[in-house]
Amino acid sequence: MKVALLISTYNWPMALRRVLETVAYQSYMPDEVFVADDGSGDETRAITEWAKITLAIPLHHVWHPDDGFRKTIILNKAIKISKSDYIIQIDGDIVLNRHFVRDHVRVAERGFYVKGSRVLLSETKTAEVFLGRGAPYFHFFTKGITNRINSLRAPFLAPFFEKKSSRSDDLRGCNCAFWRDDFMAVNGYNNDLEGWGHEDIELAARLVNYGVMQKRVKMLAVCYHLFHAFNERSRESLNFLNYQKVLESGAKRCVNGVMPK
Repeated sequence: MKVALLISTYNWPMALRRVLETVAYQSYMPDEVFVADDGSGDETRAITEWAKITLAIPLHHVWHPDDGFRKTIILNKAIKISKSDYIIQIDGDIVLNRHFVRDHVRVAERGFYVKGSRVLLSETKTAEVFLGRGAPYFHFFTKGITNRINSLRAPFLAPFFEKKSSRSDDLRGCNCAFWRDDFMAVNGYNNDLEGWGHEDIELAARLVNYGVMQKRVKMLAVCYHLFHAFNERSRESLNFLNYQKVLESGAKRCVNGVMPK
């Protein structure tokens, strides 16, 4: 199968560069990388141009003008033009373990979307990451991390912690994966969900209604979340209401999605 790594970003080029540096040292390279850019400035564009030269694989910078938080729209635009069978999705503040992509390919299974986990870096540890170059290294005993158990990569133990279910309420778009044809079947992300919050679980709920179950993965696909302040969340409750409507209605498709109304 062909694999795409999808990275969402908005106006944090320093973080995006560190993320792309960890992409460059993956033990298993994706077939293509997409930077889904929700309206960043020229500095982010310069980072993507650097990455196009650095990475030995195609990188596509998919951009639209800054008109507020429109993450769903730019993610849909990127996935729509992807030619890959399988999409691994992260945020532009997620630095990757060397075997991140390899692990996702390892656990890909028809009929399932994958929910991964993440390690949280402190503000001090994040500042240290920005002082370095190349791929940062972390381990279980690294100071300045929380969710410490999520830093363990143990392929021989991972099957014992894997869990399959019809759950949708705990998906985070910072570490997940799905088959592109499943994504297209439910019409992708819901473009009516603007502002921060819950676009990932709303998608997951429609996938479950469509018959795609969740596979929760532990001790594989390890990644680290750079510290930052909370986003503005004025539309969070409205977006969550849309998620609840999907649960109640059993809807499989959104109206305004990757194929807009």
